[in-house]
Amino acid sequence: MRRIRIGIDTGGTFTDVVAFDEASGRLTTTKTPSTPSDPAEGFLAGVDKVLGMVSERQADGEVSGRDVAAVSHGTTVATNALLEDDIERMGLITTEGYRYVLEIARQSVPDGYGNSYFWVKPDRIVPVDRVKEVGGRLDVRGDEVRPFDQAQATEVARWFRDQGIDTIGVCFIHAYANDAHERAMLAVLDKEHPDAVVSLSSEVLREYREYERTVTTLVDASVKPRVGRYIRGIAEQLDAYVAPGSGRRDSDAAVDAAAEGVGTSATGSDQAADAGAAVAGAIQIPFYIMKSNGGVISAAEVVHQPITTVLSGPAAGALGAALVAGEAGYDRILTLDGGGTSTDVSVVLDSEPTLTTEGSVGRFPSKIPMIDVVTVGAGGGSIAWISPEGNLKVGPRSAGADPGPLCYGKGGTEPTVTDAHVVLGRIPPHLLGGEIALDVDAARAGIAALAADLDLDPADAARGILEVSAWNQANAIRQITVKRGLDVRDFAMAAFGGSGPLLICRLIDVLGLDAVVVPRDPGNLSAFGLLTVDVKNDYVQTHVVKHDDLDRDEVGAIFADLEAKATQALTREGFDADQHRFVRTADLRYDGQAFEVRVPAPNGPIDAAFTESVLDAFHDEHEQLYGYAYRGRTDRHPVEWVNLRVTGVGPITRPDIARLPAGDGDLSGAETSRRPVAFDADHQQTPVYDRDSLGAGDEIVGPAIVEEFGSTVPIHPGFTARVDELANLVVTRSVG
Repeated sequence: MRRIRIGIDTGGTFTDVVAFDEASGRLTTTKTPSTPSDPAEGFLAGVDKVLGMVSERQADGEVSGRDVAAVSHGTTVATNALLEDDIERMGLITTEGYRYVLEIARQSVPDGYGNSYFWVKPDRIVPVDRVKEVGGRLDVRGDEVRPFDQAQATEVARWFRDQGIDTIGVCFIHAYANDAHERAMLAVLDKEHPDAVVSLSSEVLREYREYERTVTTLVDASVKPRVGRYIRGIAEQLDAYVAPGSGRRDSDAAVDAAAEGVGTSATGSDQAADAGAAVAGAIQIPFYIMKSNGGVISAAEVVHQPITTVLSGPAAGALGAALVAGEAGYDRILTLDGGGTSTDVSVVLDSEPTLTTEGSVGRFPSKIPMIDVVTVGAGGGSIAWISPEGNLKVGPRSAGADPGPLCYGKGGTEPTVTDAHVVLGRIPPHLLGGEIALDVDAARAGIAALAADLDLDPADAARGILEVSAWNQANAIRQITVKRGLDVRDFAMAAFGGSGPLLICRLIDVLGLDAVVVPRDPGNLSAFGLLTVDVKNDYVQTHVVKHDDLDRDEVGAIFADLEAKATQALTREGFDADQHRFVRTADLRYDGQAFEVRVPAPNGPIDAAFTESVLDAFHDEHEQLYGYAYRGRTDRHPVEWVNLRVTGVGPITRPDIARLPAGDGDLSGAETSRRPVAFDADHQQTPVYDRDSLGAGDEIVGPAIVEEFGSTVPIHPGFTARVDELANLVVTRSVG
């Protein structure tokens, strides 16, 4: 019996699949169209396809579902629900006197106060008529000021039950310091409204700032039923692979209950624990979901913390790019993941993607640890349109997978970025190695109609679409670098995704980059990244105290408690104690600042050396971000500790990246054809090279096109692409 691990990343247009044979070390990659109406259908089609391809390559028999050792999945289910504002009807229970926490929100106005006259607050995730208060109060240290009002809590629970509101967030003031009142509310809901899906703020985000904590808790509750239903569908599909034709197992009824969100707190209640156990019992193949923090989590645990999956797909791509670029010798890179709907960009420092706890999805702030990703609506399916002022715009609207660009021939009516590439000859008249034929005439007609409205030549209009798209991507990259105190010129870039490598030559010029690395199978890098990811769980505790008043014993006790919670989670995930790793961090700020800076906190004893190490790291990071620090002047500018964090890590075995044999420099065998391609002006006959036929050290001087299954790399005049020993294409400005 073989052991095959599969990574599956579901995107807006295609589902990317990578299979890793642990015995041979061989990787098999493929793609299949996504199915937005039922993502599980595209998931299953991807598994079918990749296992069939693995079977074809085996000399010792067919591969079946029984040979699958694990499946890791990057999903957009939670992300899409938030981006589309498709939120479950919910209620909020908060502390008496805090009913309007969502209405007040924050003072900040998008685009600055110059926009304050025109800006209207968006609808709240829970309207005020569905916010209920319960008496009882804790202080900032977690000490009880007023006892929990059991009678009022019972009345509130019955009101939600009678109104048919089954999704509820509970966020009491200072519950991050003491969860006793939230636990008491949970017990009341278990008794009075047992069918409710409940998320507790003390489980979702044990951190201060009431507005962000409240919204994050409600987001968790809102996506819990949807994520659960999706996992149930995948669980049933995977179970069928282990026992074909066996039908549903006895435990499936429990899986249904778990998937519908029947159960309460994020991790604390017996019902939630039973729901997770049911999912785990139904899945015969270990099934992991990518988290926003750069780790994976088992399907059983996702039932408890679905909010951790909101940036699932982009996180996998950033991790895969960090690994590949790091192996190639680049430890500071920008990642650009271009898909059919959008482009995701992130920063990698010292071979690790940067993290943030100040992220958001759509209009909802989500203060959970997540890879710092900026998304812009600049994918292959982004629609080109004319503004009322007569200007050419591209995105953020997208044709998606259905109907898709005009060239898909599936009913699209508006020209897209992909159509512009087709018209200019920069991509072939087919996708996926010929599996999907493209309607070039439809693309030309659409671009021509747009060009007529702009009074432009069709080729100029197509180039204009690509120029606008490139600047959209460049602005996203500047947002994640310049705004964070980083100089974009200090980085190389890793470009991947189906459309990621298409505009890299223009981005080199616009951003002043030295090089762009295009990994092998760039369209599948996110799926590959899923096979490189450790299991990770994050825990946080707010502990606000000035550095000079820090009680090291108290800090040690908090870290010990967080590590104990991480240990329990890793044990549930099946890791032995000697495999457990813990990563500490802390959030610090100067007294009076509104926001914190997250820095490493070393393992080991909590002594003077520990606290000084954290303090030095804070000064360094503050200076990097803001250009100044008060090192040595803490008498006038004291430092304040705010949050303590622990990440529990369960390591996995990563695939090795195969080395490529050296080429002989003769490209004639790799050239497959020539076709007319327009770069700067008219179309010219341009050589097309098969990437799989290139060897290490081979160089291609533009103009040229490099093609492979799932992706195309146009090499503009004045640029050179060199193949390194890891099969990456390293694209640079030509010398001389």
